[in-house]
Amino acid sequence: MITATRLAVIGSSIAGCAAALAAQRAGAASVTVFERSGGRLAARGAGLAVHGERYAELEAAGFLDARMPYVPLARRTWYVKDAAAPSPLGRTLGVMPFGFRTYGWGSLWRELRGRVPGSVEFRPGSAVKEVRLTSRGVELDGEPFDAVVGADGHRSVVRTAACPGTVPAYSGYLAWRGAYAGADLPDAHLWPADDCAYVVFDGGHVVIYRIPDDCGGHRVNWVLYTAPPAGHVLPPDGRRMLTDDLAERLAEVTRKQLPPFFAALIEATPADDRFMQPLYDFTAPRYATDRLALVGDAATVARPHTGAGAVKALQDATALQEALRAAATPAEAFAAYDARRSPVGRTMVDLGRTLGKALVHGTPDWAGMRDGDLEAFWRRADGSGAFGGRELKRA
Repeated sequence: MITATRLAVIGSSIAGCAAALAAQRAGAASVTVFERSGGRLAARGAGLAVHGERYAELEAAGFLDARMPYVPLARRTWYVKDAAAPSPLGRTLGVMPFGFRTYGWGSLWRELRGRVPGSVEFRPGSAVKEVRLTSRGVELDGEPFDAVVGADGHRSVVRTAACPGTVPAYSGYLAWRGAYAGADLPDAHLWPADDCAYVVFDGGHVVIYRIPDDCGGHRVNWVLYTAPPAGHVLPPDGRRMLTDDLAERLAEVTRKQLPPFFAALIEATPADDRFMQPLYDFTAPRYATDRLALVGDAATVARPHTGAGAVKALQDATALQEALRAAATPAEAFAAYDARRSPVGRTMVDLGRTLGKALVHGTPDWAGMRDGDLEAFWRRADGSGAFGGRELKRA
């Protein structure tokens, strides 16, 4: 165990809280968490889903449990707009098993943050500007540590130090996201609570499912993927506001491409509950050096089609915890962690790109699909079987 190690974690989102918890459980002499934001992270994000088998692994590792509010899903139903369909949900192309649990990002973050013991020092409003390797360890803006874990997202300063030149690549399309109050959903009985809707159209799709709210009820989380309007320029500073052209593009797709039930849901979502997410992907060539390790989006960003973003971040923390417990030095632990997790990052990026091509860039003739076509389509799209995340095998 690394009982003499003074360790820092940069970033305190889900990946950062999990990494801090992992380091503390592994016996680090001290753990300090730097967070650039001075506000409440719990207000960020919308919904996320965790595959049932991955949940069981993460529960055994102590990062998730049944006390965390969730909504159980049982099936994924594929819908397409069809004027002749008798239901406002559109025509059903097919139904597939879908054993997932859905969470609200904020409530899951609060649960993880609450599990980090008081001995871990959190420093909100502390943006680390420089990560410098020295002969004795790492300096963060001049402050010395023995080792550092980067959980600081796709713009990671730790990744820049560990893997210079690793730059996220833009996918060529966006995700419009939102969440709608479940209690306000008209004709809610038409759409089962345990159903994840994949509403498909030419050039994109929207994924819709219920998540817990903070009052014992549900919100309806939706993510719509398609290309931006011609000539749209992404903001360089990472802003996720819906500009006028993006709002118009969303309205056009919703009105023309979606069945009435789902179109009404998106149109009724308040403007303050909508945002835009540019989709990038990359994976670092290595997850660790002797003194630096990467977890979550700092290590790999795969497109959300994989259904495994939060899962992978928590798996990273689990693997890091096991490596730190088994090693005598950070360098030994980080080498074992890198060997275990880097291949997973490559797998998930490849899957995200394959699904992006199938579900956005090169969509099939959805309306023309007949019996068996959808199943064959999905087998080709998820040829690796990694949707929902890879199994977390024991070290």
